[in-house]
Amino acid sequence: MENLPLLNEFIAYLKLERTLADNTTESYRFDLTRLGSYLHQQGIGELNQVTADHLSTYIRALYDVGLAATSIRRTVSALRGYFAFAAAEGAAAVDPTELLESPRSTRYLPAVLTIEEIEKILAAIDIKKRGGVRDRAMLETLYATGMRVSELAAFSQEHILWEEGLVRIFGKGSKERIVPIGEVALDWIKQYYETERPFFARADSDSTVFLNVRGKPLTRMGIWKIIHYHVKTAGIRKHVSPHTFRHSFATHLLEGGADLRTVQEMLGHANIVTTEIYTHVDREYLKEVHRSFHPRFQKKPD
Repeated sequence: MENLPLLNEFIAYLKLERTLADNTTESYRFDLTRLGSYLHQQGIGELNQVTADHLSTYIRALYDVGLAATSIRRTVSALRGYFAFAAAEGAAAVDPTELLESPRSTRYLPAVLTIEEIEKILAAIDIKKRGGVRDRAMLETLYATGMRVSELAAFSQEHILWEEGLVRIFGKGSKERIVPIGEVALDWIKQYYETERPFFARADSDSTVFLNVRGKPLTRMGIWKIIHYHVKTAGIRKHVSPHTFRHSFATHLLEGGADLRTVQEMLGHANIVTTEIYTHVDREYLKEVHRSFHPRFQKKPD
């Protein structure tokens, strides 16, 4: 169901009866066309097959690829309006958005991976298959640097300071930061350049590090799909996205004793308050240590 039924009629309804601006209606069309492509990829061929769970998973995927919260809220509005319209027109038996929760305005936090889970995912990558070394190098880079998925997609060879063991990362607003990458990730990138990248690269390929089979830079959604595949192969049941690796990077640094301002600098946060969202797992870790080892934690009063 790549083309949603009654989409043109819904857009016409928004323009003529709701008198919404052209920019708004075209944004709704874009949001709903993207939903149609997603449902088609999921093998959903009829509108009556769409459930609230499908839509919730779709919204979570938009978070995972780094879509802005404002765009996600607009998408939810588009979904609610469209499915209510489809139900009223008889194209859908029920409106699945009635059970769909609106996204919170607070910052979205994925689950953190343990060090053992990170190792399990990395070990699950079959480097003997074409793309395996690339995928291993990519996930090692994500975990070693805490890059955002958009930053990883734009990561270029000239951004690697090989001798210094550092990378230049260009984040939001093209702000540059310098982050250590470590020998392990660098070694995998070198192996990727020596063995696989020449097979991916084409005459018109640029200097972007991680390429797809057509020689083009991997997209955010392409990176998300690769991670999803390897997480599933590793048998990890948590919902894992590219941002989960960034979150794990920050959390493991804090658990290891890194100070908040250092982590703030490596993440590229302008405000340390933003970085402080990562300390909740660190506090849980401290409480677990206290529970496990403090002699008076479980001592009952006399």
